[in-house]
Amino acid sequence: VALLLAISTTSVWAADSSEKTNQKTGSYTNEDVWAAYEGFNNTLLDPDKYIYKTTSAYEQAVDRGHGAAAIWCQPIYWDMSMNAYKLAKAQKDKKKRAYYKELCEKIFAGNKAQYCHFDFDNNNENTGWFIYDDIMWWTISLARAYELFGVDEYLKLSEESFSRVWYGSKKVGDTGSYDKENGGMFWQWQPIHNPKPNRPGDGKMACINFPTVVAALTLYNNVPKKRKESTEESPKYQTREQYLAKGKEIYEWGVENLLDKKTGRIADSRHGNGNPAWKAHVYNQATFIGASVLLYKATKEKRYLDNAILAADYTVNEMSAKHNLLPFERGIEQGIYTAIFAEYIAMLVYDCGQTQYIPFLKRNIESGWANRDKTRNVCGGEYEKALPAGAEIDSYSASGIPALMLLFPAEK
Repeated sequence: VALLLAISTTSVWAADSSEKTNQKTGSYTNEDVWAAYEGFNNTLLDPDKYIYKTTSAYEQAVDRGHGAAAIWCQPIYWDMSMNAYKLAKAQKDKKKRAYYKELCEKIFAGNKAQYCHFDFDNNNENTGWFIYDDIMWWTISLARAYELFGVDEYLKLSEESFSRVWYGSKKVGDTGSYDKENGGMFWQWQPIHNPKPNRPGDGKMACINFPTVVAALTLYNNVPKKRKESTEESPKYQTREQYLAKGKEIYEWGVENLLDKKTGRIADSRHGNGNPAWKAHVYNQATFIGASVLLYKATKEKRYLDNAILAADYTVNEMSAKHNLLPFERGIEQGIYTAIFAEYIAMLVYDCGQTQYIPFLKRNIESGWANRDKTRNVCGGEYEKALPAGAEIDSYSASGIPALMLLFPAEK
């Protein structure tokens, strides 16, 4: 349950004078939180299909090439609806609670209809599954939804999708993301239409490895405690102990291959024994933080918490140094990074008592909200810059501020 935190007016240190920015910020209210989330939904949720559009320029979310936001970003938006439900519950608002519960159900149903009814063996590139991390993001959100609502279908699909990624698919012909020989998780099956086993030098991205840990630990927290181990070669489910073991194993591979242990920077990827690609992205920092927090909670080993703090400090102090705000990356789907960061930094703040990050998070919210398009209550992805009224905005960039607000709401 989200804590209701005090708000304060903050000033953001000025950007370079050469850049046109609007750095005025002010406090935000409880009403603003709901206005931001409704503004996001009114502008970017397809009201007929209940999946999200790529940009506000599209009237409908038809498919991958025609207005539907990326398959791996849709579960992040579903997470936002679950956080709205949790916030309404915490605020004891029965009307909102019922409304957002129904929204959660509609978003699930809409995505199920859009994406092959969650047949994870369907590798149609338009409405199906063709990259391992696309599936694993759904594994996480499905497990979360089961934890929140107790719907058996959510758990069944979450476990099936985890199995699909780990072991591969006999129907598709890929051998799975998990590297039995050298550890870690491969990013994709090779090639999509004529699958072959991944080679030792193929890419192992942070965006599959740490989400795998998050998924494994979320399932560990939610599957039956006295479940018997499956005897199948590619089991559709794991025991709690197996999920924990898999999560620990992939985490350790990630620490050895993708973490700069001095700074807390997470590499984007590593190919074989080559040097890691040290370009840091906010969403990779985020899932490493989440993986670390979940393992800390499961084991009480302090090194996991230390790692989470190290990665969070790097994100806040180094990556966000230019404007003292989370950085914005220009590229397809990269605007979603803040929404992912919101989910996992909230776990570090609330579950581990690391409240030192709240002023920074509030500053992002206050700056982004002050610079919103006030005609639609939609925020841009560059929180230091004003979004012009009526400007085209993508759902990825627009998600960040409402995602943060739902998890770090106002006191009143």
